[in-house]
Amino acid sequence: MLELFSVEHTETSLQIFGPKHLMVVGIFVLFWLSFFYFRNVWGDREKNFIRAALAILLAVNEIGLHIWSAYWGIWNIQTMLPLHLCSVMVWITVYTALTDNRSLYDFTYFLGIGGALQAFLTPSDGAMYDIPHYRIMQTLIAHGLIITIPIFMTVVEGYRPTLASFKRIFIWTNIYMVFIFFFNYLIGSNYLFIAQKPPSPTLMDVLSPWPWYIPQLEVVAFVIFFILYLPFFIRDQVTKSAQARSV
Repeated sequence: MLELFSVEHTETSLQIFGPKHLMVVGIFVLFWLSFFYFRNVWGDREKNFIRAALAILLAVNEIGLHIWSAYWGIWNIQTMLPLHLCSVMVWITVYTALTDNRSLYDFTYFLGIGGALQAFLTPSDGAMYDIPHYRIMQTLIAHGLIITIPIFMTVVEGYRPTLASFKRIFIWTNIYMVFIFFFNYLIGSNYLFIAQKPPSPTLMDVLSPWPWYIPQLEVVAFVIFFILYLPFFIRDQVTKSAQARSV
């Protein structure tokens, strides 16, 4: 049991899309699909409780990582500050879910789902450990919950992004990236993975070498944001067409 929490790497690393990884992904996907049924079953009290419970679980999971890292003496400012996109989204998502903050929901929808999905499917953090080791399970649970909460707020509670929020989030993401670029230079870190690609295999491996993959990431981010907004764009266009025909 103790070896599940050891800092020593496991004999085998995580097999991306292997049986263990797909099992964890499948559990989360089934959970997300269940929202389409339970949105008509749960009342406001149940919805508020579940949203808060998910937020607390996400916060405890993230705090546990810092405790584990500090215990094994591997905590440092170059890797553990909450500056990676998903690390930032952990606390924005927790705050949004606990306060039912509609103005921050757009960040959780675009950056939470868009950013965490890649790390959920091809995790770099903890990938040198195999399931069920604590480190890789913490990574998968964290990214899974970052995705889960905005899906819950969208499907169950009726939140939705807008075209204006699409533009706003994309602009703020670029401003944040510029700040992190110079911060990385000052302390020798690699937050947002814009100083170099992650050491573990990820979808970024198909992109060009540094620094050319950075503008490519811009294009990828825009496409992901657009795909996430597309269902609502289509629904708005259908609604407008229906209204025009009824006039």
